[in-house]
Amino acid sequence: MTSPDAEGCEWDFEPDLESWGGELVKGAVCLAGPQASISAKNAHKECLRRGVGFGHTFTSMENNPANTSRRDFIKTATQATAGLSVLSGIKIPYVHAQGDDIINVALVGCGGRGTGAASNSLGLKQGTRLIAMADVQENRLEASFNGLSGKHPDRFSVSADSKFIGFDAYKKAIDMLRPNDVVILATPPAFRWVQFKYAIEKGVNVFMEKPICVDAPSGKRMLELGKLAQAKNMKVGVGLMCRHCRVRGELFDRIQQGEIGDIILGRAYRLQAPVGTCFTHPRDVKTDPNELIYQIKNFHSFLWASGGAFSDFNIHNIDEICWMKNDFPIEAKATGGRTDRGDYVDQNFDHYSVEYTFRDGTKFWLEGRNAFKTHNEFASYVHGTKGMAVVSTAGHFPSKAMTFKGQNKNPKEIIWRGKQPEPNPYDLEWQDLVEAIVNNKPYSEVERGAMASLVTVMGRMSAHTGQLVTFDQLMAHDHEFAPNADKLTLDGPAPLIADANGKYPIPQAGVNGLYEYPVQKA
Repeated sequence: MTSPDAEGCEWDFEPDLESWGGELVKGAVCLAGPQASISAKNAHKECLRRGVGFGHTFTSMENNPANTSRRDFIKTATQATAGLSVLSGIKIPYVHAQGDDIINVALVGCGGRGTGAASNSLGLKQGTRLIAMADVQENRLEASFNGLSGKHPDRFSVSADSKFIGFDAYKKAIDMLRPNDVVILATPPAFRWVQFKYAIEKGVNVFMEKPICVDAPSGKRMLELGKLAQAKNMKVGVGLMCRHCRVRGELFDRIQQGEIGDIILGRAYRLQAPVGTCFTHPRDVKTDPNELIYQIKNFHSFLWASGGAFSDFNIHNIDEICWMKNDFPIEAKATGGRTDRGDYVDQNFDHYSVEYTFRDGTKFWLEGRNAFKTHNEFASYVHGTKGMAVVSTAGHFPSKAMTFKGQNKNPKEIIWRGKQPEPNPYDLEWQDLVEAIVNNKPYSEVERGAMASLVTVMGRMSAHTGQLVTFDQLMAHDHEFAPNADKLTLDGPAPLIADANGKYPIPQAGVNGLYEYPVQKA
């Protein structure tokens, strides 16, 4: 099948199994042959500038010595500038090459969400270009490479020497950026602080996926790093995209103006069948010889890597309610359980129920579940003294937000309904970040992202331990799941080691105090 690009030229897309955003794409072949119209040739003058003839494939872009020398120059200049800033503590200035308004992007973490974020960044009106990719799994990187080069051929400039594999690959990708370019950090969140720290040293802007921490020690570290990034005038976005939804934003304004009175209750539901890698079978050493890579590949199953299914899946609903309340809870009291799971070895509960308490005593209930053949619901609501509001009813997008008189969703009692169709918040979060970069406006979502992540940790910890957990208790806790995340290597041990039967420690309420599983202390 063919698909016209922005210039009206046709590109031949070949379906592949790797997908994001509901589209299946692979490599793209330019159909503008030697006899093509002048407009088609002009549409692909970038190809000609690179010395690549008609009929080439973007998935096997040839290297041009001129491009290589420019890249080396930029790399050297970036390293020198960032290194100077680290030593002096001064702010990184607004820098772009004269006459060049293109914002370069590097992707670190090439799974589904990283690929999706990169695709959103390349779909902006503002000129953006993907120039580097990094991952610890080559197959992940190649699948992402094929998909992105096919979908965004005119914004794709990743050559063979700018694809990096390994635990230090993020450094090599970031080193290719200039100050004021952007790195996407979409690896499992255990590595967020490690890579964010290096981005700060280099003075590049950051878009990082949620959650940005999985325990209190890494959360406190992220808060401190956020301050350093602000001091350097870096722009930092966090992938809680619902905060960028314009309809939810209007709902927030209406709630703050008293349309449904004072908020007295929040309710949120993430009830679904198992998704992602939240249920994982024992490692087969023949197909997965490396335990560390096996855990990273199945990161939803391991608390050190992702905070487990609870943190990765429920944070959006939690953050929505906190946004509408304009506050974060100070206490969590939760329950949860793990049904008969056969030979699955992940660390997750199947179901969670959390009662959060805000400072003024307002309650917020969260229900999360991953189970087959059960009721599914993905929605958030708030109730006030004069009415109630739907924050979301259809997952992340569209929100279909609305307000009602009274406490029921009675169609006859609607006060306001958000305008449809809604812009995609995955695009909007990038529009807002890039606008701040272009106009050099202060922009940091780190503190809010860290607080949302930590409140999520508080609820998960309460369910896993069976204890009432206050925010102060959480922040004083010493259990860091992967304190050596910055020292992991491909041939080294994983932060969590299976027992002789290939099983990992699972949470047991009431057994380990405020620790979510047994911890060997030095």
